[in-house]
Amino acid sequence: MNVSEFDFYLPETLIAQHPVEPRDSSRLMVLSRESGGIEHHTFRDLVSLLKTGDVLVLNNTRVIPARLIGEKEGTEGKIEVLLLKMLEFNVWEALVKPGKKLKVGQKVRFGGGILTGELLDILENGNRKIRFTYTGVFETVLDTLGQMPLPPYITAQLEDQGRYQTVYAKERGSVAAPTAGLHFTPELLGELEKKGVEIVEILLHVGLGTFRPVKVENIQDHPMHSEYYRVDLEAAEKINRAKQERRRVIAVGTTAARTLESVGDDQGRVVPGEGWTDIFIYPGYSFKVVDVLLTNFHFPKSTLVMLVSALAGRELTIKAYELAVLERYRFYSFGDAMLIL
Repeated sequence: MNVSEFDFYLPETLIAQHPVEPRDSSRLMVLSRESGGIEHHTFRDLVSLLKTGDVLVLNNTRVIPARLIGEKEGTEGKIEVLLLKMLEFNVWEALVKPGKKLKVGQKVRFGGGILTGELLDILENGNRKIRFTYTGVFETVLDTLGQMPLPPYITAQLEDQGRYQTVYAKERGSVAAPTAGLHFTPELLGELEKKGVEIVEILLHVGLGTFRPVKVENIQDHPMHSEYYRVDLEAAEKINRAKQERRRVIAVGTTAARTLESVGDDQGRVVPGEGWTDIFIYPGYSFKVVDVLLTNFHFPKSTLVMLVSALAGRELTIKAYELAVLERYRFYSFGDAMLIL
């Protein structure tokens, strides 16, 4: 399957630079897989669109302030470090800019020496392996010195850093937000629960690979990134009960969808556990757990558009995206949402 089959024209002006207020006032496009119909709603209409007994699965990861600006020891040259994932205690895989100016063994000082990073190795994928030294607790130091790692396509300043977190974010570890969840407010979640929608939380720490472009013609040749996930016994039991009772399982975001499909067995039962997943979902894939997907609008030719196409069908997906451009929906992290029924 060729990557060009997932291309569409996207004007730069439709890339959302700011979140809307309130969160649930964003637009919501609703796709029906059965009829091929497309409807236009507001996100808070989700209360009327979901059914009593539906299970809404949220990814409760929390974005860390993973962007650090420091100075190379001895030269005072500016170095930017973006933390990707912890490899071992105080040792992280990271992106370094400019990478060529920092050699193995050299150190970077952050906050005047509050935090120091030493380059240990250059990995095969071009990322860097860095060991950090500091006094106190690393998370506290990071909260003091780090910046929110907004995606490269967001060039506007974000005044409220909390707007790049979901209202249910709990466990720190992501370098990008699970953006479909940014539309929810505590009040909306309360209304859904009052209606009888069951809310379940799972975890997947979103990595920078979510923004990695597909550079091969045949999508099956694309090397998928791996991300840490965890699904506890309580969450698995609730989802499995819903599947047995033929109630819908709704994944909030592609991260929740990838997690559920990673832990689902051939019978569609969720097996609790934790680990790393590099699952790549594209047309031809048969979903085992996910019945409905709530997601944002994604990059042309991206693995996320391919995942959406696997559920909705490529033709309906591209039709919906082209209509979203005509109707001037807002795209990407702070953009509008799509519900695929």
